[in-house]
Amino acid sequence: MSNPLIWKEENKTCVYKCSIFNISERISNSPKNIPKTFTVLDANDWAIIVPVLDTDEGRQFVMVRQWRHGTNELSLEFPGGVMEKGEDSAQAALRELKEETGYEFGKITKLGEFGPNPAIMSNTVHFYLAEDLINIGTQNLDDDEYVNVETVPWKEVFYGMGKAPYVHALMGTAMALYLKHIKAD
Repeated sequence: MSNPLIWKEENKTCVYKCSIFNISERISNSPKNIPKTFTVLDANDWAIIVPVLDTDEGRQFVMVRQWRHGTNELSLEFPGGVMEKGEDSAQAALRELKEETGYEFGKITKLGEFGPNPAIMSNTVHFYLAEDLINIGTQNLDDDEYVNVETVPWKEVFYGMGKAPYVHALMGTAMALYLKHIKAD
């Protein structure tokens, strides 16, 4: 039995390419067999990691403060980035944590995955929890990456979500998955 909500893609054409994504036009037939054209942003998958430090002052997150060109403001975020070719999501999470913060982890747990905006984007973002952190102290940033590492009490991050500097929507998703994880324990 066929599902009356499924569209069938008939054609896909790349109309724009840049270093971080491609834009494609897709012609798909509706469930009533009517062709329509849609624009989709195609990008590599992403990995975001929630690094947790248990300190004498309580549980803290290792976060990165960086400039975001889309909103033209600073954002305080969990480390993360684009997965490289041939890399699985756990490897990408480890690499991003190490590159951006100078930390490695002893334990990693997959929290979940989402389509960042499935209406117009084809990629997936993978979320991980990192525990038993080890500070090796050396960042390895990309040429266009300027990042300050900060440890922030987890409750400050939780109550700050949705206000500057916690304005990145995917960080809210990471926080929700983290809270679900600690509630399940």
